[in-house]
Amino acid sequence: MLLSPLTFTHGDVAAASSVLMASAVDRTARGEELWLPQSLTPERLGKYYPPEGWQVAWHGGQPVGCYVLLDQDPLFWPDDPEGEALYLHKLAVHPEVQGRRLAWTLLQRAAQQAADRRRAYLRLDTATHRPKLRAVYESIGFEHVADRIVKSWAVSLYELPVQTGAHG
Repeated sequence: MLLSPLTFTHGDVAAASSVLMASAVDRTARGEELWLPQSLTPERLGKYYPPEGWQVAWHGGQPVGCYVLLDQDPLFWPDDPEGEALYLHKLAVHPEVQGRRLAWTLLQRAAQQAADRRRAYLRLDTATHRPKLRAVYESIGFEHVADRIVKSWAVSLYELPVQTGAHG
């Protein structure tokens, strides 16, 4: 069942942090550690990601999902031409609303934002050893581009071609 109605805000790092923390704690409890909670504080997120890039989904007055979009991602995509893509990081759905296709909704929204900004692709990276997460991206239409070692992380790179001509 789809989660609705949803509203969206941007720039709310504290709300994004709360969703990310809840997701991280839940994943760790399931034996699927994704992020360390200390890396998800508003202060830490603000240090590494521009506040205006954060997108937060709200339902019933509560933040339920988030992601951040970047104009460039030289760490994971160092050879990309400027302006070709938007780069998605820190996609998270609050555990209380998981299983209701919110990740799909968030990814569709991010793809639309890339198209609206006339980017040809929405790109992301994910841990290579996460087959379930990779399957989610692939089911939405993301194409596996490459596997790399970045610093000490084994990552898989994905891209989704987006329609850029629809908005005059």
